Amino acid sequence: MLTGAAAAAVLAGTAVALPNVRVPSANAVPRPGAARGREVAVFGGGMSGLAAAQELIERGFRVTVYEPTYLGGKARSHDVPGTARGGRKALPGEHGFRFFPGCYQHVPETMERIPLPGGGNVKDRHLISVESAIVAFGQSGYAPLAAPASVIGAVQHLPALTTLDNVRNALTTGLKFVIDIPPTELAYFVNRELIIATSCTERRLGQWEKQSWMEFVKAKGKSAAYERYLAGALTRALVAAKSHTASARTIGQIGLALATSATGLIGQYDAGLVLGGIDKILNAPTNHAWIDPWVAYLRRRGVRFVLGEGVAEFSVAQGRIAGARLMSGRTVTADWYVSAIPMDRLKPLLTPALVHADPSLARIRRLQDDWMVGIQYFMSRRSTLPPGHIAAMGTPWALTGLFQAQPWNVDFAATYGDGRVHDCLSIDISDWDTPGILYGKNAKQCTRREIAREVWAQMSRAMNGGGERLLRSEDIVTWSLDPGVTWSPTIANATPLMVNTANSYADRPTAYTKIPNFFVGGDHVRTNIDLATMEGANESGRRVANAILDAADSPAPPAVVHPLWELPLFDPLKQIDRDRYRAGLPHILDV
Repeated sequence: MLTGAAAAAVLAGTAVALPNVRVPSANAVPRPGAARGREVAVFGGGMSGLAAAQELIERGFRVTVYEPTYLGGKARSHDVPGTARGGRKALPGEHGFRFFPGCYQHVPETMERIPLPGGGNVKDRHLISVESAIVAFGQSGYAPLAAPASVIGAVQHLPALTTLDNVRNALTTGLKFVIDIPPTELAYFVNRELIIATSCTERRLGQWEKQSWMEFVKAKGKSAAYERYLAGALTRALVAAKSHTASARTIGQIGLALATSATGLIGQYDAGLVLGGIDKILNAPTNHAWIDPWVAYLRRRGVRFVLGEGVAEFSVAQGRIAGARLMSGRTVTADWYVSAIPMDRLKPLLTPALVHADPSLARIRRLQDDWMVGIQYFMSRRSTLPPGHIAAMGTPWALTGLFQAQPWNVDFAATYGDGRVHDCLSIDISDWDTPGILYGKNAKQCTRREIAREVWAQMSRAMNGGGERLLRSEDIVTWSLDPGVTWSPTIANATPLMVNTANSYADRPTAYTKIPNFFVGGDHVRTNIDLATMEGANESGRRVANAILDAADSPAPPAVVHPLWELPLFDPLKQIDRDRYRAGLPHILDV
């Protein structure tokens, strides 16, 4: 129980920012003789490019965004071609459903600054909480169960949560968990997360960054369920990372942020177990609710968008970027150049001249990416489950999902498609390298139709494990896989994302470089959130803007960059660990 000053300290929170991700602050008065150009060329119209454009245009810079394909990047949604009928909108497809956990700060703040016609802003009108979750399991013996995500969620969805089937499933699953994962192993897993919570920053970077999450939680020698669900599936469901390769520091730290925001004890996080907000989504397709209004706002402010054009080469002269050649052959010149393109497209642009000007950029080539792609099933029957995300734990392809009609509060049949579709089950596929249950092949070896059938088989086995047919094949009207996945002739993915493998932090670039007019944004840039997410990309765009403000000697106030927040009651333990780490001693709980 916390009272008085102790409670105030907890609510204040402790800021945790990573080293080497400093935010250059703008000078109050321009230095005489310094370059103060205002023309910015941003290459890439995804999350980081749009965030940088907003921060810069609002501070008096002239910004042009060059985007070869679609604005919004991996956050965009799209219309499924040829599905609109009778005055309705096309069925809503997407790269993957959106998830805004309570520890996100930059993205909601950006949404709050995007005005909408008729009043209000994107955050207030379109970002909503879902106060329940569905937990399912890809192994027989476990039954799916609905669980509240907050006290308000328990109240809102009490009838659905207290049905005989759900109570029976909860008891069945709980008993099997106790049998399969001994209490001592559950306690040990919690202890490992406590180690992260009480580790100093130096140990997190110097020791835990160099281990994989599977090594850190010491899954070897534990029960099969410990490795499958606690060490593996939980990581995949929350952050779409592979526990065998992901950095223990990254996984542990983001897990700590999610747990900390859920407590409601940190005032900087707009979330808590009582009032909810731990799990938020948009109440409409991403482009309709967010990306389109954002682009419209930036256009009104003066941002110029050049679509169908991407950068092909950065020209270097005398240690500076002298120009950028576009794919069309045209050359662009500006005062400041921003690479906000995905990592896989940046790597081919790392020419000897660019790397010679800043040798640290060569380390980007060592970074790895992975696939996380969505598929939507359009259903003739509306789901009766409480609205919330579905974590299909232990499915071979690491599936998570969301029924959209109920949380969107929309009549699907009247709004989308041809009138036959009443709901949409949007599923993210996070593992493309593990054999499935239907064809015995991994996703990269399958055809488009085989992927659709395999995903449905895995999700159905998990969701129907309690005996009730929550998913029925006969309800599928049609489906849509992210068009970024193509077969030409072999399978390819146009939108991979960087993965934080063990010891990869040193290889990731900062937003500023040694090239004085060249800056880097994207989910591969070092940030406080330290995970390849919309939040990380948005934070990187703000860091780019601040670095340009500093380089241009702008008197404008810097863009806000938020640290992660942790409970200050751990601070004394972190100091003890700092002393132990400097003395070469292990963490006091590392037994």
